[in-house]
Amino acid sequence: MEKNNIKKNNLYVSEEEKTLVWEDIQVSFKKTFGNEVYNSWLQKISLVKEYNDYLILGVPTRFFRDWIVSRYLDKILEQVKGFKLSLNRIEFKIIEETKQSQEYIKIDELNKVSEIKDSILNYNRLNPNLSFENFIQGKSNDVALSYSKKVCEHVSRYNPLYICGGVGLGKTHLLNAIGLALQNENNVMFISAERFMYHFIKSIKKNDMVNFKDFFRKSSVFIIDDIQFISGKESLQEEFFHTFNSLMDKGSQIIISSDRSPMKLDRVQDRIKSRLSGGLVVDIESPDLELKVKIIKKKIEEIQNQFKENIDLTEEVINFIASETKTNIRELIGVLNRVIAFSRVHNKNLNISECKNILKDVFNQIRVITVDKIQNTVSNYFNIPLSDMLSQRRSRPLARPRQIAMYLAKKMTSRSLPEIGRRFANRDHTTVIHAVKTISRLADQDDEMKKNINQLQSLLLEQ
Repeated sequence: MEKNNIKKNNLYVSEEEKTLVWEDIQVSFKKTFGNEVYNSWLQKISLVKEYNDYLILGVPTRFFRDWIVSRYLDKILEQVKGFKLSLNRIEFKIIEETKQSQEYIKIDELNKVSEIKDSILNYNRLNPNLSFENFIQGKSNDVALSYSKKVCEHVSRYNPLYICGGVGLGKTHLLNAIGLALQNENNVMFISAERFMYHFIKSIKKNDMVNFKDFFRKSSVFIIDDIQFISGKESLQEEFFHTFNSLMDKGSQIIISSDRSPMKLDRVQDRIKSRLSGGLVVDIESPDLELKVKIIKKKIEEIQNQFKENIDLTEEVINFIASETKTNIRELIGVLNRVIAFSRVHNKNLNISECKNILKDVFNQIRVITVDKIQNTVSNYFNIPLSDMLSQRRSRPLARPRQIAMYLAKKMTSRSLPEIGRRFANRDHTTVIHAVKTISRLADQDDEMKKNINQLQSLLLEQ
């Protein structure tokens, strides 16, 4: 029988081939957002259509949709991507209209609660599920894990502790674990840089900066996640700088995470980068095969305990998932969830051939290529320090690789010319234009240059 809604280019999945189990996603929503938000809002969302790269979700009213989009859309997409990696957007369809006056009443009531919950005086983001006990150790993260535990044993001995690494490698988990371990005997503040900014702006609007300063500066353990978020925000950086100094002066422990090392932070004041570099900086690297296998097995165990069901994946399937997932742990879990969901829908244990088939669109996707990745790949390729390549020095051995990196950033990313320039030590966009034109011309005229460009592109696509 001919399947419905299948396009020849396989842009989306037919109804007969759906992979998402919406009930599982709702369980994840409840766990992540809490009972109050889930019962008031997320419970009312339904799955209408599932395509390969996007979902259509049903909501009861336009007002409900606008509220969800403005407050929860990014987090909802992140949660759902954990079950289906290929998703990149969500659309909403109004299923039924109710009296908006009733909705406004609900909103007013929820706002009263939110004002209390979001108050910095009642702020706590520690997740009890992200502890040292369930952090899976491997060669890629054992140094970061070791020093995270040492901080808990000797507060202020390593200060600040700065944990850096790519997206989805476990930085937030470690920060949360430190907070859990220290919260009984310390005044722990755990917050993301984004939330720090939110409270900063809110305090300015309310003319309440005195309470803001007092609240954050009285903590004995200050943990801030994703510090790269302060990039380009001068007033926020100013406040963070003074908060940092105040905490250090009183002997408070500071723990910070970022997706890059302190000196690579873009559009961040030098004095801040200097202070962040003044403590202990540890890296979390991409997981090796052994660690990825351990993570998969642990996740399967958790799912079995949570849903009281048997998940029987062979060692061959587990090793296949681990070896083919190249980027981070978050992607790894997303791929695993997809395999498990497919197995549930079809009520069968999958063999290696079936796994390869249902995951081919995931593994065939072009890897996300960033300016950072290009810079690191080019510096390694030409065997020059990244700091030298990004410096203001104009010698040929540095200038040419720098131009190549700019050229590749323009060709292989969606970043604008000014954005690329900023990532190269705040160079002007005209410098990027000149680099692109120069390398394009040389690639047409010089076989060696053309060879270098092709090899670098291949390296980037393979990572």
